[in-house]
Amino acid sequence: MAGKSIHLELLPGLYAVSQLSPAAPVPSWADGEGFVSIGRTEEELSVVCLEARVPSGVKTDGGWRCFKFQGPFAFDQTGILSSVLEPLARAEVGIFAVSTFNTDYLLVKTENLERTVAALEAAGHLVQAASRAG
Repeated sequence: MAGKSIHLELLPGLYAVSQLSPAAPVPSWADGEGFVSIGRTEEELSVVCLEARVPSGVKTDGGWRCFKFQGPFAFDQTGILSSVLEPLARAEVGIFAVSTFNTDYLLVKTENLERTVAALEAAGHLVQAASRAG
């Protein structure tokens, strides 16, 4: 996979990463438009969703922008994340990554968006804004 260009789509909206107790039920506010990821461990329930849906009083880190890797990618395809993360590490951009069955999602803080796009494009990746269909 090294040297191959990845196509990333910048999704609209601001995202938040929220943390609830490990025994909390999946909140109804989590589901809806946009990218949503829910992960439960023995230590926490993490929810990634559009920031506007997160109610006040929830432990949240907001102000994230979300990139979707244009997949799908086979499970045996290697180096996909590292080809994107290595240039971002060199540019000193912190990330939050989430993988799904078909593809990967990369979140960066809004204040790092321009630096992120510049680093990705300099590494040969294609970045475009999502089109809003209907």
